[in-house]
Order: sequence, then structure tokens, then C-alpha cells
Amino acid sequence: MMSDTAEILLIEDDPNDVELTLRAFRSEILQCRIDVVRDGEEALDYLFRRGNFEGRSPDPLPNLILLDLKLPKIGGFQVLAELKKNPSCAWIPVVVLTSSGEYRDIAESYRLGVNSYIQKPVDSGEFRKAIHALVSYWLGVNRLPLPPKQRVSALIARSAAMPATNADE
Repeated sequence: MMSDTAEILLIEDDPNDVELTLRAFRSEILQCRIDVVRDGEEALDYLFRRGNFEGRSPDPLPNLILLDLKLPKIGGFQVLAELKKNPSCAWIPVVVLTSSGEYRDIAESYRLGVNSYIQKPVDSGEFRKAIHALVSYWLGVNRLPLPPKQRVSALIARSAAMPATNADE
């Protein structure tokens, strides 16, 4: 079942790739929000609510991050490393979506904790198929844990709903 509240962060500097990705997602007829940031510094500011994103609500965080590796200012590897070492964001699946098929880029991405690595197909039809597979798995089949704040709220709600037990019985 597809999530009807999907929040996606697309970290991509190439305007043509942004448009191609957004078109591919629209063709999936998803109810989701896709925020786009265009460099690594902006991505970290968005996720950690700094700079221009200081007033951004901490909830919801993205359900999925699509990350290009070759980014201006701060590269994709550094973004990935910062993201995965921060407990408030480490749970978010990150899919590298990049033109690089270099073994060292693939290996480094997985070493840093990426959840999936997709080399962008050059053909737009193949690109749409790749996005379809990505959407089907990450927003359909896959189940994510709640982010930390929602996990705590869910535990509190669950314990409040449990009947009281008498320890003396």
C-alpha cells in the first residue's frame, strides 16, 4: 500500500534532472510532497533547520531522500555522512540517484550507510521505469519506523491505552 503522506527530499543540482525526476514522480500519480534543494549545504540546512530553513517545522521529516553525489558546495558523500551520524535523521532511507557508475562511488556510498544506489539511466523511458521501481519499493512495500519524536508519542499513547495491571495479584 502506497503511503498517502510521503515526504520526499530531492537533492539535485542539475535543473534538467530535477524536472525529469519530478515528471517521473508525477507519472506515478502519488500523493506526496517533493522538496528540492540544489546543493549539499542547502540539503544539510534543510534537514537540520539551519540558515534559510531555520523556521521550517521539524515535522515531518522526509520519508525518503534522493541524493545526487556530485553536488556544489558540499558533496553528496559528506551530506550522507552527516545525515547518517545524526540520530534524528539516520533512520531516513537515502537512495543515491546519480549518473556515476564508478565502483568507488558505489562502495563509498554503502560504506557511509546509503540504503540503495541507482545509476540514472540516460533514456527517459528507462529513467521512468527506475523511478517506478523506486516508488513501488520505498513508498509501497517497505515499512519505515516512526521518526524518534513520533516513536515516543506512539509509545506514550500505547501505554496510556493499556489497562492498568495490579502487581499484587
